[in-house]
Amino acid sequence: MPESRTRWWHDVRAALAGKEQDYTQAPLNRAIVLLAIPMVLEMCMESLFGIVDIFFVARLGTEATAAVGVTETLMTVLYAVAMGIALATTAMVARRTGEKDADGASRAAVQAIILGIAAAVAVGVPAVWRAPELLELMGADPAVVERGSAYTRLVTGSSISVMLLFLINAIFRGVGDAAIAMRVLWYANGLNLVLDPILIFGLGPIPAMGVAGAGLATLIGRSAGVAMQLSILFGGKGRIALKPRHWRVDWPVLRRLSRVSSTGMLQFLIAHASWIALVRIIAGSGAAALAGYAIAIRIVIFSLLPAWGLSNAAATLVGQNLGARRPDRAESSVWRTGVFNMVFLGLVGLAFIVIPEPLVRVFTGEADVVLHAVNCLRIVSYGYVFYALGMVLVQAFNGAGDTTTPTLINLGIYWALQLPLAWLLAIQFGWGATGAFWAIPVAEGALTLTGWWIFRKGKWKVQKI
Repeated sequence: MPESRTRWWHDVRAALAGKEQDYTQAPLNRAIVLLAIPMVLEMCMESLFGIVDIFFVARLGTEATAAVGVTETLMTVLYAVAMGIALATTAMVARRTGEKDADGASRAAVQAIILGIAAAVAVGVPAVWRAPELLELMGADPAVVERGSAYTRLVTGSSISVMLLFLINAIFRGVGDAAIAMRVLWYANGLNLVLDPILIFGLGPIPAMGVAGAGLATLIGRSAGVAMQLSILFGGKGRIALKPRHWRVDWPVLRRLSRVSSTGMLQFLIAHASWIALVRIIAGSGAAALAGYAIAIRIVIFSLLPAWGLSNAAATLVGQNLGARRPDRAESSVWRTGVFNMVFLGLVGLAFIVIPEPLVRVFTGEADVVLHAVNCLRIVSYGYVFYALGMVLVQAFNGAGDTTTPTLINLGIYWALQLPLAWLLAIQFGWGATGAFWAIPVAEGALTLTGWWIFRKGKWKVQKI
């Protein structure tokens, strides 16, 4: 076996095994590989929650499929809060790790967990209480509300599990323990995959629960993943361990984390709220358009999440190398990761443009739904190369602790460009859902160009956290 292939295989095995590595000193390409492989696999597993649900629920009909799609859109509010706190957590833990301050990393991790639980309760409780009204607000018709309310309550009721799953994996990523985060999601998703068909369609004495069964399976899977995470944190089985002395409110650290998290949350809330508004525009074209969008966007998310894994690797490298006072190495890691991501997503996007229909028909055979899903998947795929670089640049800012810049970019791009364009094309020009679909790649292209221009200025290199 050639030496280069042997070295590559050795790095793959090391990445999957989670062997300890100093990411501020290792050769840069090797550092990217060691972090990116488990992070890519982690993101693939994260996307499976939604893909598995939609795969089985699509067998129940258009209304059930639309209910899952609308609920996931509602959950983007919680995801925005979770990702906002998670990116701040990764940045702070990575910075302390780069500074060789293990105790500081543990204190930051505890404050993130405290903040996350409080936020999950604040978001989740009202969502469970007013689930039918929220579905109606999203434009779902009465049949979708009737079939989907129980699913919505179960999924939003898992808010604390969702939050902790995000945050604790962010802690693991910050210290460079990406392999553990990957294994957690393998376990959680494996359980969800087994339970979904059993609870949806019934098995033996277990009654068929329909779409609500998908929500219960997801709740159980995510909760089991959190239990695994906590056992690792408390058992000291990873590179970070939480001792009794860490379990107290550290107000200075909590304030810094809250400050960075607040703009991080706003960053994702701005983006995700715009997607909710986009769904509201698409809903005007009927249940088939909404169901088609739900299926297409699940396929899109499944393909983009591995790319987010690469982007997360860049965020960890930026945070740790800034902590080690190596800003030039931090910048190099961003450009190299961006190139890898563009190659990967460019190939995926090409496949989606050429053969979208067979992918869509895995989920549904209803002609109207297939038509809209294929149209959405093909149009969105035209922007894949832009998405690839854009998400790396955004995560680089976040990894440096500069959550303000991406927040302002999102506000300008999504609310001043994407939504007005979607409304104009869909309603004023009469393009319907197709017009809303076209607004997506246009906005993402503008976001990438804006991020590239700001990143080159280099102010993120002196960000304090």
